Amino acid sequence: MASLFRDRTLGYSRRDSAGSGSGSVPTISSVTSATSSCRYSTSSSALSPLQSPFPDLTPSLSTTDLRETAYEIFVAACRTSSGKALTYIPSDRSPSPSPSPSPSTNYNSSSPSMQRSLTSTAASKMKKALGLRSSSSSGIKRAEGSPGSGGKPKKPVTLGELMRVQMKVSENVDSRIRRALLRIAAGQVGRRIESTVLPLELLQQFKAADFTDQKEYDAWQKRNLKILEAGLLLHPQMPLDKLNTAAQRLQQIIQAALDRPIETGRNNESMQVLRTAVMALANRSSDGSLFETCHWADGLPLNLRLYEILLEACFDVNDEVSIIEEVDEVMDLIKKTWGILGLNQMLHNICFSWVLFNRYVATGQVENDLLDAADSHLAEVAKDAKTTKDPAYAKILNSTLTAMLGWAEKRLLAYRDTFDAGNIESMPTIVSIGVSAAKILVEDISNEYRRRRKGEVDVARSRIDTYIRSSLRTAFAQLMEKADSSRRASRNQPNPLPVLAILAKDVGELASKEKEIFSPILKRWHPFAAGVAVATLHVCYGNELKQFVLSITELTPDAIQILRAADKLEKDLVQIAVEDSVDCDDGGKAIIREMPPFEAEGAIANMVKDWIKMRIDRLKEWVDRNLQQEVWNPQANEGGFAPSAVEVLRIIDETLDAFFLLPIPMHPALLPDLMSGLDRCLQYYVSKAKSVCGSRNTYVPTMPALTRCTTATKLWKKKDKTLNTKRNSQVATANGDDSFGVLQLCVRINTFQRIRTELEVLEKRIITLLRNSESAHVEDFSNGLGKKFEISPAACVEGIQQLSEAVGYRIVFHDLSPVLWDGLYIGEPSSSRIEPFLQELEKNLTIISNTVNERVRTRVIADIMRASFAGFLLVLLAGGPSRIFTQQDSQFIEDDFKSLKDIFWANGDGLPMDVINKYSTTVRDVLPLFRSDTESLIELFRRSTLETYGSSAKSRLPLPPTSGQWNPTEPNTLLRVLCYRNDEAASKFLKKTYNLPKKL
Repeated sequence: MASLFRDRTLGYSRRDSAGSGSGSVPTISSVTSATSSCRYSTSSSALSPLQSPFPDLTPSLSTTDLRETAYEIFVAACRTSSGKALTYIPSDRSPSPSPSPSPSTNYNSSSPSMQRSLTSTAASKMKKALGLRSSSSSGIKRAEGSPGSGGKPKKPVTLGELMRVQMKVSENVDSRIRRALLRIAAGQVGRRIESTVLPLELLQQFKAADFTDQKEYDAWQKRNLKILEAGLLLHPQMPLDKLNTAAQRLQQIIQAALDRPIETGRNNESMQVLRTAVMALANRSSDGSLFETCHWADGLPLNLRLYEILLEACFDVNDEVSIIEEVDEVMDLIKKTWGILGLNQMLHNICFSWVLFNRYVATGQVENDLLDAADSHLAEVAKDAKTTKDPAYAKILNSTLTAMLGWAEKRLLAYRDTFDAGNIESMPTIVSIGVSAAKILVEDISNEYRRRRKGEVDVARSRIDTYIRSSLRTAFAQLMEKADSSRRASRNQPNPLPVLAILAKDVGELASKEKEIFSPILKRWHPFAAGVAVATLHVCYGNELKQFVLSITELTPDAIQILRAADKLEKDLVQIAVEDSVDCDDGGKAIIREMPPFEAEGAIANMVKDWIKMRIDRLKEWVDRNLQQEVWNPQANEGGFAPSAVEVLRIIDETLDAFFLLPIPMHPALLPDLMSGLDRCLQYYVSKAKSVCGSRNTYVPTMPALTRCTTATKLWKKKDKTLNTKRNSQVATANGDDSFGVLQLCVRINTFQRIRTELEVLEKRIITLLRNSESAHVEDFSNGLGKKFEISPAACVEGIQQLSEAVGYRIVFHDLSPVLWDGLYIGEPSSSRIEPFLQELEKNLTIISNTVNERVRTRVIADIMRASFAGFLLVLLAGGPSRIFTQQDSQFIEDDFKSLKDIFWANGDGLPMDVINKYSTTVRDVLPLFRSDTESLIELFRRSTLETYGSSAKSRLPLPPTSGQWNPTEPNTLLRVLCYRNDEAASKFLKKTYNLPKKL
């Protein structure tokens, strides 16, 4: 058998012969020095493997101990069990003639595959199936030397020799093992290797003299005893009764031998006692019968640890990330150990998946082919897991997959920290391993999963969902720290960005990168990976934003900046979610439901509305305070209007400027709120300014009763005095009557007109400001709603009208009362005509013209004219018993009225004639009655009364009420003309009809 492993030529490799020119053949002895040509020269001691998923063995067994035992099992399992005489089996693959056997080849033959030389066979089927690359340092390059050979040139060697090198076993140790196996085989011809306890037989074969020194012998003996202890006592294939006498005896022997080595190498008493105890334990069965197969290395996890070491030998010693080219043949040999180790294909699949995976991790995660191979092999494990419910298998499967899943999830739960441009290619495979491991653990091991309907659990999607959410939360927390650091670093810079504004920008970039880089990878397992990612970021940022919004007490540039950034971020995130869910049955509604709206625009709008309310309230308080201090004095007010109005308009202008300077995206939407508030403030100003000024009715005297007696005169004077007192009290204030004089009323009129004019300017300016705002659209200019002052212009018009009438009636009925009411046509009409009134009126018109704004001047003068016409008619029709007219007086009355009109005509420089004619219509219609004879008036009165009251007036004419609406056909107007007619016919009629005195 030694010929199978020593330097005997078994055939030239085609790879060697093709490149050896001189015919020299590299030897195994130089294999440990041939590292410079390898991609990776890392020795196994530099590997950083994961902790084995298999339970711990006794701590006294080192990795070297296990490796040497594994090699012994490998060599033993690969030998034949034939009892025939040993013959040399040459390699039939070498193109050169087979050399003649050496005289020393009189041993039992090992398996033909062990004799096979390293030749350039076709590419490994296993590597091809697993997607592994071909090694650049296989075959001849690995066969350049072996430990301890001294570099002596040798010819090509066998697979057995390759395995020795791969497992780092020296030639001396290898020779000793093979020598012992040959002796064992010679003494047990026809027995299978599985029926022997290899450590026991090795102890039987060697003594101290077979080793270099006593120290080596002691270590070798202790190792075999520890292996027996591990396989038969600590990790037996069948549970061991603590009271088992053989076990107790074996434990005593091992403990004693560890303190004082026993004598081996012969069939002495100590060896017989050891053999008896070992075989009693190795041949146990559940029913008490003895097995032909010995169970000494097939207990979990000892067998798996030994097998793991054998599988690791498939990796090139000079290229730690590469599997040897001869892995197919080597794997066939390794599988021959299944009988001794008690393994099967399912356990092999678990172990090999773990070895591939662990080698990827241990070598710095640089060879993605190993990861792909592990992932590919897990598919076989998944198939196996569905076919068996063996608890021992499930336990090993669980521990192995848990270790793989733990490593994968450590990276996937924060995959943005794990993967970058340099290693992103490995991410799909790591995700696949994590998902595959999780699916096997959940679907094939978890009892809870079996109790539930499988359709309710999508393990892959659930795990990916967890990875995405965890990774994005971690990334968000890192962005928070980064944004905070950036804010602190820029604290001394002008206008530093708020933290949440920085964060919104960073989160947007993060979402874009997630969509471009990671989501396409994860979409294989989760169809809405990007949607889940942005939903997670949306929730994270939303929580921070919510706290911020709750803390806001006023509108600040920082607050607006943050909320605008949040609004933009939300739109971007929702867009990504919608695009990612385009193929979703619900159109992405489920993902959108996970994204509660930031309502940033709503928060901005609410803050702006609060800002508007604060400004409006402040303006209203200002109006109240300043109107109380306003003097309305034309001499004190340049321009003839109140300074308070100028200030109000300035504040409004500044408020509009401030509003459009707010960096908000909704100026058009919120402008109506601002305009409404400003409009109400201006209306309030106008209303308050005019409220204490009275109106035309304040100055018009009450109509006196119809009478022709002197007593009525006294009553009229008394009532007139009362009315004057009432008028005065209505227009008086604490500041005195001057505050509400004609000039003060004119200043108010001018002020209202100024406000009207400025509002038109403001409206045009608002359109310009709106057009320049970034948030405006074409449709915002299509109508004027919300961009114009609606109620304040009307209030100004109404105020001007009210005060204009008040000015006219105050001048006529209050200021000019002495020359009109108390002077015109008193006593003898011809001697108390209208001239004095016209003189005073002209003075007032001059003052009014110089005081009132030209745009309302005509209106004010027209109202004075209307009041003058009304006063003139009131003197004629309700002037009291002190006035009496004859038919002949009608001529100078008409002349006086013409003079009154002329003063407003002013030779064409005054009011337009059509205006004068419009307001003089009533007077013109009534004056002809004074020219009519009494009989005609009486007849007209009768007819008019009958028309008004019908048949009820035939027996007795009723007394018509005073309406104040003079009309030549109206009974009260006609009756009043008759009452003031100095005529016998009129007196008789009135006496007879209404029992009025005949004489005035």
